[in-house]
Amino acid sequence: MAPNDDDNNKKTAAAAADAKEEDENKEDKEDKEEEEEKEGKEGKDGKDGDDENKEEVTDLSNSDVCTKYQEAAKIVNLALEGLVGQCKAGAKVLTLCDFGHSVITTAAQKLFTKKKADGTAVIERGVAFPVCISVNDVVCNYSPLPQEEREPLKPGDIVKMDLGCHIDGYIAVAAHTIIVPPEAEGEGDEAAAAAAAKIQVDEPMGTVAVAAYNTMLVAAKTIKAGAKNTDVTKAVERVASSYGVKPITSARMHQMKRYVLDGIKEIALKTPSTEEADRGESLPECEFEANEVYAVDVALSAGDGNARPQDLRVTVYKRNVETQYLLKMKASRALLAEVDKKFPTLPFTLRHLDDVRQARLGLNECVTHGLLQPYPCLHDHSGKVAHFKCTVLLLPSGTTRITGLELPSYFTTTKQPDEETARILQEMEEEAVKKAARKAAKKNKKKKKN
Repeated sequence: MAPNDDDNNKKTAAAAADAKEEDENKEDKEDKEEEEEKEGKEGKDGKDGDDENKEEVTDLSNSDVCTKYQEAAKIVNLALEGLVGQCKAGAKVLTLCDFGHSVITTAAQKLFTKKKADGTAVIERGVAFPVCISVNDVVCNYSPLPQEEREPLKPGDIVKMDLGCHIDGYIAVAAHTIIVPPEAEGEGDEAAAAAAAKIQVDEPMGTVAVAAYNTMLVAAKTIKAGAKNTDVTKAVERVASSYGVKPITSARMHQMKRYVLDGIKEIALKTPSTEEADRGESLPECEFEANEVYAVDVALSAGDGNARPQDLRVTVYKRNVETQYLLKMKASRALLAEVDKKFPTLPFTLRHLDDVRQARLGLNECVTHGLLQPYPCLHDHSGKVAHFKCTVLLLPSGTTRITGLELPSYFTTTKQPDEETARILQEMEEEAVKKAARKAAKKNKKKKKN
């Protein structure tokens, strides 16, 4: 069963984080040593310990930055795994959002714990994108207020989970799609596994899920130094077309930088039509460069892909730091002051403000004048939707995917991808097998030494 209250959430989250970290500590050290050796780093990339005045390097040429991205990614994957286990019949969306938030904050606060003389943390860390649990026709960004929550989950519901974590402003994000299993007959992992084995998925849902996941993999592979955003758009359209599904037209992939979730470089999931281009909806062409970071965000629909906002209240917002305006209402000024203090750059949910009722009085003025950017809940009633997202690092050795879970085995399809997509997926599978073999060999070598 899902946690019943906030205290249970925090205890469960802490236990999950502790267990996961304990199992992975040795493996993490080995991976870090291997990565540093592979990249030829010696812990001094982009900085000189003897020169305090040297400008800080905040891209992947700095090995410390790489480490922070990797640590944030581990927390993101931990939170996703925990949420998958909590998505059961009867679970409430708000409870799941709070659970995921607790996992992220609990795990993040255990890292980089050095403090200043006044007791404040030297390094900020925590949630980079609020946990959103979007069910069935809701595509994304649903993180409800307590009084506006929808009905609990039912067996067969399609759940899209979306979240992010940052360490010192270095962001990792991910999204995942699952089906709520039938109620388990008993307690424990075996009962849960037995219930998951009974999940039945129809052909349209299986096809769109497989298509979305494979599209994410191919897009991640296509994002590399020297390639262009139009190359990725063409790849997305090719994969989606081969499965007979369509991209959600409003979805975008973005470059991420320190404390910047939606960077300047963007990638569309589809080429804009003539009418869309005339309305200024086309993106400028850009080229990817080494040491950049991207959120590979893919949402596909078995319908027309025209997801739109509807009746659900917007609860996720982000401060637009480039906009300034002298607000007239006292409630608006109070809201903006709190946001500037607590969430100056990254998205937040209204639930995490001190006084939600008071904050809502000032929302309209802040949004109208561009001070806050809303993240609306999008709906697609035309067909079933799947949403997958991962974070990729453009390292000198190639593009590395650091977040995202495996595609659930119950998502299958009778449709086959095009030849180019099949070739890329085969290459990725072979690379994964070789990497696993190298890892296993290294572990065995260490055991023999000991």
